[in-house]
Amino acid sequence: MRVVIQRVSQASVTIDHSQVASIGTGLLVLVGIEDNDTMGDADWLAQKIVSLRIFADADDKMNSDIRQADGDIIIVSQFTLHAMTKKGNRPSFIRAARPETAIPLYEYFIHTVEKSLGKPVGTGRFGAMMDVQLNNSGPVTIWIDTANKE
Repeated sequence: MRVVIQRVSQASVTIDHSQVASIGTGLLVLVGIEDNDTMGDADWLAQKIVSLRIFADADDKMNSDIRQADGDIIIVSQFTLHAMTKKGNRPSFIRAARPETAIPLYEYFIHTVEKSLGKPVGTGRFGAMMDVQLNNSGPVTIWIDTANKE
């Protein structure tokens, strides 16, 4: 699993001119899933995201996690995170998992993040054309791939 995490002061997801998720302070998490990703990867990643100390503490240092910041999360599926661009100019998405594999793991990941966070998260809709709007705070953008658990 590969994610891009953006600390936001505001984020929303709109599908067919209808807003389906909106948050203030929190994290926008874009997630891409490969065929070889597992529930174990989702568990590890969910805990890592919820525990990242990337919010300001009382001394204005990046030392608080999402729970301490009382923030919210939006999770959006994004198969393009697995784009291969080595050859030519048209990206290949061959490494991205097909929906029958990716959807159950995506839903499991959402549930696991909600359990770790202690509250519901906003989501996009798997496979839909979405407009994602955000105000990146900092800016803080972090990339994590479960294939490189360091």
